[in-house]
Amino acid sequence: MSNKSETNTATSSSAMHKTKFSLAGIVFLIFCMCAAGAFGVEAMIPSVGPGLTIFLLIIIPVLWAAPMGIYTAELGALAPVDAGPYEWMKMAYGELWGFCMNWWLMLAIYLGQAAYVVIAVGYIGKVIALTPLMATIIKVAIVVILTIVNLIGLKEVSILSTIFSVIIIIMFGLVTIVGFANWNYNPVEPFIPEGSDIVTSLGTGLAIGIWLYCGYIQISNLGGEISNPEIVPKGMKVSIIIIVLNFLLPTIAGLASLGNYQSWGTGIEEGVLNYSSVLIQFTGPALGVAFMIMAVISSCSTTNSVIASGSRLFMVLAEDNLCPGFLSKLTKKSKMPFWPIIILAIVTIIFVNFDFSIIVNIISPVLFILYVGLAFAFLKIRKKYPVEERTVWYAKGGKALKAYVLGGMFLIGFIGMMVNGLEFFTMSFLITISGLVFYIIFKRLYGGLSVKDPEKHPLNPKTKLAQGDIWRIGIFFMIFGVLMFVGSFVIGWYEGSWGPDYYLEVYGKGLLSSFTGMISTCRWCGLGGTVLGIILFIVGIKTDRINDAN
Repeated sequence: MSNKSETNTATSSSAMHKTKFSLAGIVFLIFCMCAAGAFGVEAMIPSVGPGLTIFLLIIIPVLWAAPMGIYTAELGALAPVDAGPYEWMKMAYGELWGFCMNWWLMLAIYLGQAAYVVIAVGYIGKVIALTPLMATIIKVAIVVILTIVNLIGLKEVSILSTIFSVIIIIMFGLVTIVGFANWNYNPVEPFIPEGSDIVTSLGTGLAIGIWLYCGYIQISNLGGEISNPEIVPKGMKVSIIIIVLNFLLPTIAGLASLGNYQSWGTGIEEGVLNYSSVLIQFTGPALGVAFMIMAVISSCSTTNSVIASGSRLFMVLAEDNLCPGFLSKLTKKSKMPFWPIIILAIVTIIFVNFDFSIIVNIISPVLFILYVGLAFAFLKIRKKYPVEERTVWYAKGGKALKAYVLGGMFLIGFIGMMVNGLEFFTMSFLITISGLVFYIIFKRLYGGLSVKDPEKHPLNPKTKLAQGDIWRIGIFFMIFGVLMFVGSFVIGWYEGSWGPDYYLEVYGKGLLSSFTGMISTCRWCGLGGTVLGIILFIVGIKTDRINDAN
């Protein structure tokens, strides 16, 4: 059913070791990939407000995380392969969209990976005074150590994730108990920051909140290495409950005991509050230091798990001849993808000096597109492979389930893109179109799936792309052109009263300093992209015969 490689070479994912997971093992691996503590919520509280933060921590799991968990578990059972999103999108819509989906996921992982390391060092700075140089050295050391762990093997990653998870749950449990025992403030007051409005507050809240709950999909990138994939749906159900409680209870406890929501954050500055502050204030410095150690462990566990997941993405592209072949090479002993792990480590080291909120805001629009796109793939695959004909696990439900999966994610995703900030909205399209650009380059250089099976995946001799790609590229430009065009009006209305002064003050010069310039760029690029998409669609339908098998 999947379009997985038909070859079985020493350099392919089929050569990687298979690992059998217990229910606890898969739950804790998902936990580490998605949460590993409530870290990141600290940045929401002062910008979003205590009440809205709590509300989002409840509603986002319902409308975003649960639908993602449903389609991840179902598609993972149907096609348990490495780089699941790539394979699923390829099954649904073909090679081009599969590549783009994989590319966007790689960028999100490779850029977002640094956020966990930033959080870890922020907690160290709560206990130990750090200079910028010391902070950088620690960040690099964390990345190097976890890179080495991943080069050893997946079994070791799973064991480490289980150990980390137990420690994390215990420490956050202490924060919850101590916080509730010292309840002094209303944890939902004020609902939004004083002087702000709900729409403005919602932007940062959705950006961070969606990032917090995006780790479920990462387990699918290891599907080909899990010898008992039927355990994943069970693990997903348990992990979602644990993760929701993990975010919600300590946050309520922290706000109820400490108050002072304006001082919460992820930085190392003096006076910044976080979850360790609950233990420091009410139990003394010893447990505060212990929590700091746990916070470092937590961020390391997530980093460790994400390295394991993200390193597989280049490898599957190389196997399908859609990027340089050396990226599929495995280490001789542990059968781990050496170069993708090294590349991920290098990119992480570069971005660890970025501010946490900046990192999250950059990748959030890409995440919106990525996960809503996978929801559409879920619906298409249900048409191609009816659940009635399957022998593997699938989520029960018909039209209502489909509406829930797509509707909830589309609602959250669209609103999130519109309120995330015009500069990040604009930059997101550069990131988005980079997927198409690199697909065209790599397809022409390496041939893609046509190298494996030229009859099933024929090339257009004129374009050197897959048959039907002109039509597909037209659809690509139409989708993102319309989104960009519509977004320019929505954001123009939403940010119009304060945007011109804000961007000029923050950026000083250049395109990002001009609110009207960015709006005009989005509007005209959106209109141009839509028109170009229509032209390519018509030309493709008439001249580029589409092979349904492709």
